[in-house]
Amino acid sequence: MMAKGRITGIGGVFFQCDDPNKMREWYAENFGLTTDEYGALFEFRKATDPDKVAYLQWSTMSRNSDHFKPSKSPFMINYRVENIEALVEQLQASGHEMLDEIAVYDYGKFVHLLDPEGNKIELWEPVDRVFTEYSQGRANK
Repeated sequence: MMAKGRITGIGGVFFQCDDPNKMREWYAENFGLTTDEYGALFEFRKATDPDKVAYLQWSTMSRNSDHFKPSKSPFMINYRVENIEALVEQLQASGHEMLDEIAVYDYGKFVHLLDPEGNKIELWEPVDRVFTEYSQGRANK
């Protein structure tokens, strides 16, 4: 029997703004965030396995970005999930329509859907080691 998919935490917070670069600079200057063109990466330890590092992405995006469509909301939440394939099967069996197919990258698998109020949700089955390697590379610059 295939294990059920589930949300395990927040993977990212994305929001639209008039000037994404200026907004990232403001957060860096006023709150000490280390930012790059993607935003900021927050590191945390997994509660179920404290030896493992996990990440949350914070990103600013232009109001002209198509990334949130078809939602009209100026934000999108990314949820970390286990077993994205099983979760998509469960959602589809319950009548929920996916906005796209599962996309696979070296840093994880992604799929999108809308919640009941039309907010776009991004589901992400992460590969955290890719971000560990990335953040170590940034620290050495």
